Amino acid sequence: MYRVCSLSIALVVTACWGLNAQQAHVNLDWNPQKNTQNLMPFGASVISPEVRDDRTVTFRLKAPEAKQVMLTGGPILLALSAKNPIPFKKETDSLWTLTVGPVKPDIYVYKFVIDGVTVPDPNNTLTGFNDQPGYSNLVVPGDGPAYYDAKPVPHGAVTRHIYHSTVLNGEREMYVYTPPGYSPKKKYPVLYLVGGSGELASGWALDGRANFIADNLLAEGKMVPMIIAMPNNQVVHRSDPSHTAKTFPLFEDELKTQIIPFVDKTYSTIATRKGRALSGLSMGGRHTQFVGLKNLDLFSSFGILSAGDVDSETTSAAFLNDPSANQKVDYLLVGQGTNEANAPIGQRVIALHEALQRHNIKHEYYVGGDGAHDWGTWRHLLYYKLLPALWRSK
Repeated sequence: MYRVCSLSIALVVTACWGLNAQQAHVNLDWNPQKNTQNLMPFGASVISPEVRDDRTVTFRLKAPEAKQVMLTGGPILLALSAKNPIPFKKETDSLWTLTVGPVKPDIYVYKFVIDGVTVPDPNNTLTGFNDQPGYSNLVVPGDGPAYYDAKPVPHGAVTRHIYHSTVLNGEREMYVYTPPGYSPKKKYPVLYLVGGSGELASGWALDGRANFIADNLLAEGKMVPMIIAMPNNQVVHRSDPSHTAKTFPLFEDELKTQIIPFVDKTYSTIATRKGRALSGLSMGGRHTQFVGLKNLDLFSSFGILSAGDVDSETTSAAFLNDPSANQKVDYLLVGQGTNEANAPIGQRVIALHEALQRHNIKHEYYVGGDGAHDWGTWRHLLYYKLLPALWRSK
């Protein structure tokens, strides 16, 4: 018996096409950090960041006692081709400033380092907290809403479910996207989409913009209408010394006995392996490889994003040596960001790709998006590769 509490969040919205105010949070604005009215974000002491039409960005901080202030964060430093944190200049007795760019349109994570302490930008209301310390988001727009922005198209809904797990002996959360016009009279395929180490179940909706990406693809006729279930795949403390040994069997049990039965009971699904896909980023990609690929009776499509294993020949031996693997798998994506390939995680991805090649298992290998191990990569992979391909390849 499931105990369920649901919070439906209607996402019928219109993007802001008129006058923008600095981080006003009035509409789902595709250009929220452009300063047109010289208004500070609520509760802020200065305007930071300020994004100009030429896509240069100014960061500001009032810190009269500080000795040094620097800009850091992998995504923003990568965009600026900087290998080290970038120092601010002290303009007055209390104000520190830094102007950078132009910066390519995207959403970037950044932080400040104040006298050796890393903190989010205290004046930026666009923040995230899947990491410690929390982080700030810089939104550099193009000439209009991006593929991950809310556009004036039909919108689906995201529902937050709270359910009791007998596997983990506690209350758990899951976010579920239903497409525009969802009807219980129809049957829908389900993509189970999971996050990385330490992330919350809300990550794919908030940082990943999965619902807006799906809305836009559906409006463009590039995607099959589907349900996207975004469960919490954190099943053991990430700092547990036995995390690797524990996480895969626990997540497999949670997925098979709690998550999938809950979704099939609550929504109108195609409750067969042909109607299910599993995908994840980073640790969630490893969950997809080590749990999904061994349960071909439950899933027929997969997306392994920024993940893999250097010893895939051993860890995925049963799948790689299954003579009917190509008949059982409808679609398999192995993808990573442009700037991941030379990192240890990128080498895991390449190792998995090469193992699949050696065993002649059909899959799509893709490197792109100009990002690294960050949401810029995973949004790109979701929009350009995974969602358009599901339930269309065979």
